[in-house]
Amino acid sequence: MASSKQGGPATASRKSEFRSQKPKPESRDESELLTVPDGWKEPAFSKEDNPRGLLEESSFATLFPKYREAYLKECWPLVQKALSEHHVNATLDLIEGSMTVCTTKKTFDPYIIIRARDLIKLLARSVSFEQAVRILQDDVACDIIKIGSLVRNKERFVKRRQRLIGPKGSTLKALELLTNCYIMVQGNTVSAIGPFSGLKEVRKVVLDTMKNIHPIYNIKTLMIKRELAKDSELRSQSWERFLPQFKHKNVNKRKEPKKKTVKKEYTPFPPPQPESQIDKELATGEYFLKASQKKRQKMEAIKAKQAEALSRRQEERNKAFIPPKEKPVVKPKEASTETKIDVAAIKEKVKKAKSKKLGALTAEEVKLKMEADEKKKKKKK
Repeated sequence: MASSKQGGPATASRKSEFRSQKPKPESRDESELLTVPDGWKEPAFSKEDNPRGLLEESSFATLFPKYREAYLKECWPLVQKALSEHHVNATLDLIEGSMTVCTTKKTFDPYIIIRARDLIKLLARSVSFEQAVRILQDDVACDIIKIGSLVRNKERFVKRRQRLIGPKGSTLKALELLTNCYIMVQGNTVSAIGPFSGLKEVRKVVLDTMKNIHPIYNIKTLMIKRELAKDSELRSQSWERFLPQFKHKNVNKRKEPKKKTVKKEYTPFPPPQPESQIDKELATGEYFLKASQKKRQKMEAIKAKQAEALSRRQEERNKAFIPPKEKPVVKPKEASTETKIDVAAIKEKVKKAKSKKLGALTAEEVKLKMEADEKKKKKKK
């Protein structure tokens, strides 16, 4: 026991020496650790990495709709050829309407069966074979987003789905260019194929669109992020100051009541007590009248009301016999002396015109011409 107690502090001192001798990690910049060198790719998984193959056979099956039967029947030889390169069998059952993929003894890649499963899922969701076969590549992934249960109202769901596609597919095309993904909107699902970073953005945009946030806001944010990523200095900084902040405006369209009740000012005193019928009669003096006198007053009041109603009714009847007001007769204006035609002056002009020959010169013009001819003759002499 004593020997064990003596060895305790010695071992502790050795441990502390060993800790002090451990090499300290080099202080590196965080940006260097996070950034991936340009052009770097993960080496492809080959048969040398797994020479013995797989222990068990794995298989996946998926159903497809009736309208996809003709297309799948046509392109199935190409699907089998693409999967046979990775030693995966594919079968198409047209009776049950299903597609099945399973591994073989020669299959060496353990993850290829998952990619084959995604391939048949994409083919079932109306994605073309040319795009779906890209899922077999290592740097490509896919995401099938279910949007059918996000909106209850059918009409609202169709409108929001159409908003995601845009006029002539322009919104979807812009989203594809910004995320480097292929996007297919079909029925209650949205299928996307591309890199992992792009799929994350596509899922966010699709879910926001179904939550009544227009995709143009997310597209604008993606465009700004794309420009910021080009700058090497801004890669390690926060981009929140550059991104636009869109406030969600929910306009409440509550119907206002026709009659608005205005609240009276608060007073601690109770309202005055209303007068009773006896109080009113005492004030007017009717309380002291006899029953016959009260009856006579009531009859007089009724007759007065009847006379008023009769006179009002008679006035309304007489309105139909009142002739409408005639417009005042406009008197014709007398012809002004300035605009009167001088007949004698016109006759003289006509006589002068008749006496003249057409193209003949006037007397003054003839005299001027005679003088000009005489001057010319004198100059010649």
